[in-house]
Amino acid sequence: MPVVAITIPSCRSHYHCRKLLLLTQTQRRSSTGLFHKRAMVSTTSSSSSSSNGRGGGAFTTITERVTFEKEIKKSKFIAIAGPISDEQSAFSFLSQVRDPRATHNCWAYKVGDQYRSNDDGEPSGTAGKPIQSAIVSSGIDRVMVVVIRYFGGIKLGTGGLVRAYGGVTSECLRNAPTCLVKSKVPMGVEVPFDLLGALYHQLQSFQVEDIKQDYETGKDGTTMVSFKADFDCVEKLEDAIKANCSRELVIYKR
Repeated sequence: MPVVAITIPSCRSHYHCRKLLLLTQTQRRSSTGLFHKRAMVSTTSSSSSSSNGRGGGAFTTITERVTFEKEIKKSKFIAIAGPISDEQSAFSFLSQVRDPRATHNCWAYKVGDQYRSNDDGEPSGTAGKPIQSAIVSSGIDRVMVVVIRYFGGIKLGTGGLVRAYGGVTSECLRNAPTCLVKSKVPMGVEVPFDLLGALYHQLQSFQVEDIKQDYETGKDGTTMVSFKADFDCVEKLEDAIKANCSRELVIYKR
């Protein structure tokens, strides 16, 4: 299936932070800005791990609603998959696509490490769980699949139901257009004025976003520069800043 890559603002659930040390330096002001030292942590440890094999800040999801229909022993199964962001959006999607005239509206969804499923009257474990298993096997996240069944008069049995619900879900997701979503990591550097030019050169090279300066946060003769970088460029950016600006600079992120 076609795959493209996009970026979104970071979310705590999208990536695992490295092993971090809380910064305890005294602030010059008590504001609640994003990069105040009290809220920042220094990145002085080993690389982050990933729960999905792509790094802590990326996941694959579908880009649009997709439908797959199949008749199995005179029962019609319609699988409808859609992108979701949380439980609330999952139930909103369910309310949009469920058919009260159908025999069953079975479903499952996955958002990060959160899973839920429902058999909607089918024998326990024969509908919701197979749908959930198919979602997990697809490697797709932030997705819900609702499988609507119109009973055709022939019983499928436990094994037949498991294969039917799991099968139509797999086919539906296999045909869905997907995208790799990259989150942005908020970062900051307290840098002396004379190194600002070198720092900005590196930031531009890595195409960071939302660059801001705060002259009141740092020590005399320094400024706090905050920005957002792609999660998969963070390590290279840190190395480049230290190599081309100063290895004494402390880089913050969260």
